[in-house]
Amino acid sequence: MDTGQIIMLLIVLAAVAACAYVAWTALRRQSLRRRFGPEYDRAVAEHDTRTEAERDLRERERRHAELELRELTPEDRAKFVVRWHALQSHFIDAPADAVGEADVLVRDLITARGYPGDDDEEQLAQLSVDHAATLASYREAREIADRNSRGEAATEDLRIAVVRYRELVAQLLGEDPVPAEPTPTAAADAAATATPRRDEEVHA
Repeated sequence: MDTGQIIMLLIVLAAVAACAYVAWTALRRQSLRRRFGPEYDRAVAEHDTRTEAERDLRERERRHAELELRELTPEDRAKFVVRWHALQSHFIDAPADAVGEADVLVRDLITARGYPGDDDEEQLAQLSVDHAATLASYREAREIADRNSRGEAATEDLRIAVVRYRELVAQLLGEDPVPAEPTPTAAADAAATATPRRDEEVHA
């Protein structure tokens, strides 16, 4: 094989390698888009380049794989269902308080499932791996809850916040939608083991 043929072979091999790399990159990008949905576009908008955004998303997947996520026990799940219905009922008379309760409930539920509870940004990053479809709704609910804490949220905003929180609650509880009513047994068990304040709210 003369020098010309060797050069030609190297050119062909380089072209094949380049095509393979492009195809591999496209598949990885497609996989990230499928998994993160709208969160993919958000990451791209927040980073200087698409490559940096995709690196961040893959890093989220790596950290997520280290989490010890857990399913709720039937008893714990029943407690969250009862708390959710209690705050929904509370919304009629005190919508601002109900949104605050919803924010606390969702944070408790997220932590109970094994997601980070002491770092809001890391919590959102980890939730995006499994719950990207509802993460925008959760972000909106939290933003309204923040405005509510400053007395700046209108009643319609508060209603929207509860609806948005409900989307993530449904996913984390494993049912969509959240049951219209808790079962009598689950409600009785949860009410019996709730704190006095929660018990008062449930029976208000």
